[in-house]
Amino acid sequence: MTASTARGRTPEGVKQFSVFTPNRMGRLYDLIQILSSHSITVLATTVLDTTDSAIIRIIVDDPDQARELLTKEGFAFTESEMIAVELDSATNLNKLMAALLEAELNMNYMYSFIPQSNGKSMLALNMEDNDIGEKVLKNHQFHVLKQSDISR
Repeated sequence: MTASTARGRTPEGVKQFSVFTPNRMGRLYDLIQILSSHSITVLATTVLDTTDSAIIRIIVDDPDQARELLTKEGFAFTESEMIAVELDSATNLNKLMAALLEAELNMNYMYSFIPQSNGKSMLALNMEDNDIGEKVLKNHQFHVLKQSDISR
C-alpha cells in the first residue's frame, strides 16, 4: 500500500480592494472611518482621482471583514491580488527594479505601505503577470509576503 500525503493550502496573495466613488469631499474619510470603526486597519492606500470620480485602492489586515463591510455599506469595489514585498533598505528598491527589468516584466502600478512597527518598508506591486513577478523576486532573495503575513 502506497502512502500519500495531502498538500496544504497555498497561502493567499495579498488582497487589494479598489473602491469606486464619486470625487466628493469626505469620501476617503468616510471609507477609512467605516473600516476603522470595525477595527479594520488600512495597511496601504493610494488614490487615483479624476474630476468626477476616484478609485481608492486599499490593502487591509482583514479582507474578509472588509469585503462584507464594503458590500453592506454600498461601496462599489473590485478585488484583486497584489504582490507585497518587504524591503530592508532604500538600496533594495534599485535591486527590485533591476530584477523586474531583467525579467522584462511590465508593472501596472505600485504604492507603499504605511510604515510598519518592524521598521521595514513594504511595497504593493501590480504587474502584467503577478505569478512570474513573485517567482522573479523570490529568485532574487526578496521576501514576498502573503495575506497571512500582514493580517492580524
